[in-house]
Amino acid sequence: MPEISLLRTTAIDNSSLKNITAMLSARAALKEPTLSFEFFPPKDEASEATLWATFEKLLEVSPDFVSVTYGAGGSNRERSLAVVDRMAKSVLTIGHLTCVGATRESSIEIIRQFEASGVSAILALRGDPPKDDPEALSKGSLKSALELVELVHEVTELEVGVAAFPEVHPESPNMAHDSMVLALKEQAGATFAVTQLFFSLKAYTDLVASAKAAGSTMPIVPGVMPISNAKQVIRMAAMSGAAMPQELLDSLEGLDDDAARKVGMAYSIQLSKDLIAAGAPGIHIYSLNQHVAALELARGAGLCQ
Repeated sequence: MPEISLLRTTAIDNSSLKNITAMLSARAALKEPTLSFEFFPPKDEASEATLWATFEKLLEVSPDFVSVTYGAGGSNRERSLAVVDRMAKSVLTIGHLTCVGATRESSIEIIRQFEASGVSAILALRGDPPKDDPEALSKGSLKSALELVELVHEVTELEVGVAAFPEVHPESPNMAHDSMVLALKEQAGATFAVTQLFFSLKAYTDLVASAKAAGSTMPIVPGVMPISNAKQVIRMAAMSGAAMPQELLDSLEGLDDDAARKVGMAYSIQLSKDLIAAGAPGIHIYSLNQHVAALELARGAGLCQ
């Protein structure tokens, strides 16, 4: 197996850095990409044990930061806050925050809890209504991610990040509109963005070009999902509206699970390499709370040993 050239070799003490932008800047100054992972709160004791075993394994490769998701309508709020609180003691941590069904007061309460936990940033998202309450958005006092960005920026010194959509938000008419909204979020106080799920280099480069044309200058970190379970990822892509390239689907056609995993992981690794070569500031890996594929992707892309 050929030796992989490492793109990220310098140890950075993230305890000396204030937030995510500072880390992105520190890596950029070294001409190195960042490595980061996303986790989701566990649903039960068994999945909690898996989460923390995964976290410990991924900490061994010194990620620059991590993020923790937040359920629809705040459905896993307490678990999310507990995970954030524990992770923030070890690594720069982003806490996701949604505004579906939220009041200004309830959002401020969570922001204060994030402050107390020592998070480095809040990723401000509109979020999707929970399945059992499809009208949740209409019930809350905050209607958009932009309003949430404004609120977070108003009430705390914590850094604010936002989502970016390489294949256009499902409720947006076009990429130009998406980019205009992204620029408005930046004007309201956001300082970095992390993309939603996507599977092609062009989707990312088109987004970056469109954002630049709209006047947005903040770094956009691509989120990449390891395709270790092709059937699962195809389902997730369909649910999120992310297009799977036809050539990838063709290459997976008729393969058993093991063969599909090899093809899928090779694709994920090459996509990550291409993104970095195209100027992406780093790779944010959707770990799905599993360390094997996340590490395989990170190592294959040259982001850790």
